[in-house]
Amino acid sequence: MGTIHCIVNPASRDHTCGKKWPAISSKLESRGFEVITHFTERVGHASEIAWELRNKNVDGPIVAAGGDGTVHEVASALRGGNIPLGILPLGSGNDYAITQGISRTNIDDAIEVLLNGIDRRCAAWRLEGFPAKSQGDYPAPQQNPWDGPSKSEKTVVRWVFLESDSGITSAISRAKLSRAKWIRGTKKYTYLGVTTIPFWKRRKIWLKIDGNDAEIIDFTMFAATTGETFGGGYQVCPGVTPMDENGSIVLAPRLSRLAMLSLMGPIKKGKHIGKWGITQQKANRIEIKPVNDKGNVSETPLSLPTWVQADGEPIIRIPAVLEWHTEQILVRGAKDVPWG
Repeated sequence: MGTIHCIVNPASRDHTCGKKWPAISSKLESRGFEVITHFTERVGHASEIAWELRNKNVDGPIVAAGGDGTVHEVASALRGGNIPLGILPLGSGNDYAITQGISRTNIDDAIEVLLNGIDRRCAAWRLEGFPAKSQGDYPAPQQNPWDGPSKSEKTVVRWVFLESDSGITSAISRAKLSRAKWIRGTKKYTYLGVTTIPFWKRRKIWLKIDGNDAEIIDFTMFAATTGETFGGGYQVCPGVTPMDENGSIVLAPRLSRLAMLSLMGPIKKGKHIGKWGITQQKANRIEIKPVNDKGNVSETPLSLPTWVQADGEPIIRIPAVLEWHTEQILVRGAKDVPWG
């Protein structure tokens, strides 16, 4: 089958990915691949490796072996090119694999997709906003050549291939950078949720969607995705696919703290739309700005930060803009996809 470059995050799934990789590499070789392995060593390293391989014009696919964070980094470097992104889902959530019809539990089936899958050009969100500060050993985001230039020297660009959200959900995710590192799997997010929500400070935001009039609203969270699921199968944005001509936003207004704590159950089954005032609508441009205590809209971040996630990484502060772009990344997925 020729040479295949695999970018492996050994820390994925609580450091089990690296331990399993020798056996997985042997499986790939038994199917005819000549495997060249590239292990990542830090945040952002997968993008650097994929960018170097892309500039060398290697034959594809280039495979992201890890979780959604690894997929994000490899996809970022391959975006806009003709090298397919391959996926071996070895992380905790693996929602981009779900979107592409790739098994999260059967590695042989995932390898079969690499051999005989279909390459599709999929959409992505362009996210631009103010970089968050470093937290613990997690660095502040820098502008990357593969993401394209920002429109301001004070902002950075990230491309979102799975999911972006802001509000209480991004605050919970931000907390993982400094707390509960000893807890593994979904229990970590449950713990972070119940310890973050009671202290969530209410806020208002300025929101403008497409050409509609801007409005100042009480705000809890929004989500914008390229597929239905996030967080390991939660149906955050029902009906969304990476082949859609238009993007979609799920918006939650001022939820009570009890509703925030109760939200995960309905989201699991995609039953949250219409509940507690939660709405979903088409959106190709989402602009969000902070509002201070005096009701004034700010063009720079406030001391009370509101973060925006890029594929699970809470690295952008508002003001920020999300824009839907079709046909951004060539992805090798299953012949049969959930939305096909």
